[in-house]
Amino acid sequence: ADELTAINQYMVHSEMCENWGYHRLHLEIRKQAMDEMHHAEWLIERLLFLDGTPTVSKLNPMKIGKTVPDMINNDSRDELAAVRSYNEAIQIARTVDDQGTADLLSRILKMEEGHVDWAEVQRAQIEHMGIENYLTNQTEGAAG
Repeated sequence: ADELTAINQYMVHSEMCENWGYHRLHLEIRKQAMDEMHHAEWLIERLLFLDGTPTVSKLNPMKIGKTVPDMINNDSRDELAAVRSYNEAIQIARTVDDQGTADLLSRILKMEEGHVDWAEVQRAQIEHMGIENYLTNQTEGAAG
């Protein structure tokens, strides 16, 4: 449910940014939504390989931010929770000697940690340059 919820939350945030003219932010958040889609796909494939039944109809409540900082903070909190969950799941997989699952979860964990890092960088930029300058840099024609 976490990955499926993240896909939807990221897509809403991405499209909100595009609507507000923050094209660069739109593209980055959309990329993260695609990452989450891959995670969900890989987890479903693994569950099926293990003869499990994926549950894809239950989503967690989405936390849609009303401002860009709210979006970044909401997404970051969810990513930090995902990092904790993946670390726990990796330990369980290793305990039951399921190296294939542990390897998959480790691969996803590294990507989730990248999302956490990206959010930390965005918050630092907002703090250092102010929200107005940060958002100006997120428009389509922004340099860098």
